[in-house]
Amino acid sequence: MELQIQDLLSSIKKEGIDAANTQAGAIIADAQKKAEGIIKDANAKASAAKETAEREIALLKESAKAGAEQAKRDAVLAFKAEIKNEFEKILSQKVKDSLSDESLSKLIKAALAGEDVSKYTAELAEVTDGLKAKLADEIRGGLEIKTARNVKAGFKLAAKDGSGYFDCSDEEITEMLMPYFKDLTF
Repeated sequence: MELQIQDLLSSIKKEGIDAANTQAGAIIADAQKKAEGIIKDANAKASAAKETAEREIALLKESAKAGAEQAKRDAVLAFKAEIKNEFEKILSQKVKDSLSDESLSKLIKAALAGEDVSKYTAELAEVTDGLKAKLADEIRGGLEIKTARNVKAGFKLAAKDGSGYFDCSDEEITEMLMPYFKDLTF
């Protein structure tokens, strides 16, 4: 009997240990599955974060490249504008320097060619005796010559009846010449 009790106890013990081992195996397997799921999720999140970071880096690189190109274009345009402005100043100064009494009298005569000079007034920055002498015939014919504050160099030829005028001031001459220099390339 004692042997039977021993066997029975051994059998119960063995069944308990087997059940505990089975249950422990199930718990371990479940824990491993959960751990694998956590690792898989962590890897997916890390991969997604890496892809997002790479896209952002590519976008930032492209944006920086576009910004650099824009800055380069802006610098070239600013340089061209500055050169054009300087060229315009030089041209304007050369036009002013070229408008002597001799050239002014020739321009006024050319503008009045075939016209009744008595119908016009020549407005100038300064009326000199030399200019009056060169335009003596036109003045005798009725051309009025006077100074005007809005003319710095050159002249404006205005109809006395107010119907129109011909602007041959230094500013207008420069403006007429600038289109020939608009396509300056560097």
